[in-house]
Amino acid sequence: MEPHHQTRWIGIAAPLMAIVLLATAPRSVAAQAQAPQKATSELQQLKDQLQQVDEVMQKLKGQINALEQAQNAGGSITQIPTQASASTSTEQSGQSPASKVIEATYSAKADLPPGPVAGPATSAANPRPQGTNVGESTFQVYGFAMLDAGYDFDTNDPNWFDVVRPTKLPAFAGEFAPNGKTYLGVRQTRFGVKSSTPTKYGELKTIFEFELFGVGAEAGETTFRLRHAYGELGHFGAGQNWSVFVDPDAFPNTIEYWGPNGLVWFRNVQFRWMPIMGKNALTIGVERPGATADNGMFTDRIELQGVKPKFDLPDFTANARFNRDWGYIQISGLLKRLKWVDTTNDAVDLSGSAVGWGVSVSSSPRFNQNNVGRFQIVYGAGEENYMNDAPVDVGIELTPSTNPRRPIEGVALRALGLSAYLDHTWSTKFTSAIGYSMVNIQNSDGQTDDAFHRGYYGSTNLLFTPVNNAMFGAEFLWGRRQNFRGFYADDFRIQFGFKYNFSKLFSTADK
Repeated sequence: MEPHHQTRWIGIAAPLMAIVLLATAPRSVAAQAQAPQKATSELQQLKDQLQQVDEVMQKLKGQINALEQAQNAGGSITQIPTQASASTSTEQSGQSPASKVIEATYSAKADLPPGPVAGPATSAANPRPQGTNVGESTFQVYGFAMLDAGYDFDTNDPNWFDVVRPTKLPAFAGEFAPNGKTYLGVRQTRFGVKSSTPTKYGELKTIFEFELFGVGAEAGETTFRLRHAYGELGHFGAGQNWSVFVDPDAFPNTIEYWGPNGLVWFRNVQFRWMPIMGKNALTIGVERPGATADNGMFTDRIELQGVKPKFDLPDFTANARFNRDWGYIQISGLLKRLKWVDTTNDAVDLSGSAVGWGVSVSSSPRFNQNNVGRFQIVYGAGEENYMNDAPVDVGIELTPSTNPRRPIEGVALRALGLSAYLDHTWSTKFTSAIGYSMVNIQNSDGQTDDAFHRGYYGSTNLLFTPVNNAMFGAEFLWGRRQNFRGFYADDFRIQFGFKYNFSKLFSTADK
């Protein structure tokens, strides 16, 4: 029975019970008129029964209050007041009447359900935790411990042993031989804290989160890595968070860490303005610039050693999101300047610039109660550093020899990415995700034959949740790298995931 229905029936039952108790009392007025000698004893009986009615009413009021609290928290009550539902419970020990502590589950998507088992927060930068109301100050500690284990039937870069990244597959035969390896790791393990505080300027929200997945110079290591360090006040936000160009809800319910290569997927340092919030939302961002280049067939030329990148303008990003009953559509855009300077004083001038840009359309339609789609398509030039797995933003293009000072020039490489997945719920304990993703790079003619041209990614899984906050699953994955000319390499693997969530939410209601 829903909590508000229980409250209504208790509200009706209380006066009825009082009437019944009074109706069963002795006919005291008549008895006192006929037998004055019994007046004293019958009066005492009436007082005793009135006290019983009062005790019943107090108990019912306590149960009504407990049900109303559970209804406001978005939970359900199975026993009152000592037990709560599997997803939410309340504790009153040691708390003042103006505060409460709520123990909540940690969602599969780190912030809000539903979502990928090891994926990010939802599109809201730091949404208010479920089970709390606007006007409450909250502080939540959350995270999960996770073991990845599996077998790779082929080979990839050993620094990326536990993920499928087409860019990290062999660029030539035997590059990472021999085939076949077993791997285990806990690098997905995550810990975070977030808070929400009402102010006269709107809600003040913060999030700080890290994991153990090393990248860059620490690729392949189990080490601390910052994910989010971000705050919002009303319509403004600043810090490291999902890029405004990203749609976190496009990530499917997979257990492999890296995920579909064709997604826009990047956490960046930024300042964002959200002039429109709600069912229809608009977000505009100014973000830290960055890009990488491929010197191609001229890598060993000394003339290129003095060419340095120059980031004198930030990247500009924006998205518009339209939420509907069936799901949502998000349109995102990116505009950036790519610039490099030749610092060597010689006979050639290799300085130059290019415009980087990107447009993305993503959606997550609910086909029915058990099937949710997760789709994204992105196209642009020089936007590869925002992609989940794409190599470089700038390549070398050969130019006519009429200008001896500029024998080559840099160009922003065009890239197309797409991802299409279906998240299916078999039952309350079993779910699956199946889908395909792809990235295609339009290579420049100055790149070498083994330059990355196209990458494919596909996966399917079966995930089992025996109890709240624990998940076990198996996933089959495939990846393929295709070079600029000729060679390609496949990777097949099976991966198992064991994940244990935790969360503790402290909520203080303003009185």
